[in-house]
Amino acid sequence: MRHKSHFSLFLLLLLMPLIAFGQDKFFDSSGIRIRYIEQGTGEPIVLLHGYAGDLSTWTRFGIFQDLAKDYRVIAIDIRGHGKSDKPHDPKQYGAKMGIDVIHLLDHLHIRKAHIVGLSMGGAITAKLLTQKPERFLTATLAESGGTLGWTAEDQSRAEREATETEQGVSRTVVLRYWPTSKPKPTEEEIEAELKERRAANAGQDVIARAAVRRSAGDRAVTEAQVAAVKVPTISIVGTADPVMEKVRLLKSVMPQLKVVTIDGATHGDETAAFRRPEFLRALREFLSSNSQLKR
Repeated sequence: MRHKSHFSLFLLLLLMPLIAFGQDKFFDSSGIRIRYIEQGTGEPIVLLHGYAGDLSTWTRFGIFQDLAKDYRVIAIDIRGHGKSDKPHDPKQYGAKMGIDVIHLLDHLHIRKAHIVGLSMGGAITAKLLTQKPERFLTATLAESGGTLGWTAEDQSRAEREATETEQGVSRTVVLRYWPTSKPKPTEEEIEAELKERRAANAGQDVIARAAVRRSAGDRAVTEAQVAAVKVPTISIVGTADPVMEKVRLLKSVMPQLKVVTIDGATHGDETAAFRRPEFLRALREFLSSNSQLKR
């Protein structure tokens, strides 16, 4: 009996993702197959994960489940990630990553949604704000200040990061997102971080990920474009996140941007802003205060 009980528990744990979120769903976005899940009822929220992540970013830390108590929540695998298609041509990424969201809304017959983007997902959200603002209820840039402007130096760095990514992991990226609260990393610390990322990236399509890196300039926005945005927009960022500088710059040209900082939070690691309870509180307060149901 004990063995049967243990097997039943194991089976329940194995099936929990299916029980909680239902089976994976897919839709076609101009020839690219995109995976998504959804749960809940109410105003729709679309969640966009960060680079090298997938929709489990939101379920693993309970954000998807919490929001689904009061909203219709949809999370996708951004093209090039997870179970979505992974083209190798950089021209298949860039701004097209945001247009996938529009195709998703059309597929689900949703006119407007709250769109929440984390890190790279935030840059995608910021770009989409300048393309299709009429499809937004609100925009949230989590650990992101968007990509404001794009220079030859930026393109050179993106190419370097892409080349390193093709070799398995990018040293340049590790250094770029090193917490500002810490001293400059030692070679031992860098190698330890690279080793951890290599293990996490094992079996992934590094050519597709490099293509995403090379397309970053196509997700850039101009000062004039963001200054014209009327959609309620918030950036939630950690004070130890190097992205904080980009958030300040975005705020300087987009005064309507609401900025919430989380003390000591970093970028994309175990102390990242989106993993902190303050993140979910700030997001919920923002969504609630901008709900169309209250108007």
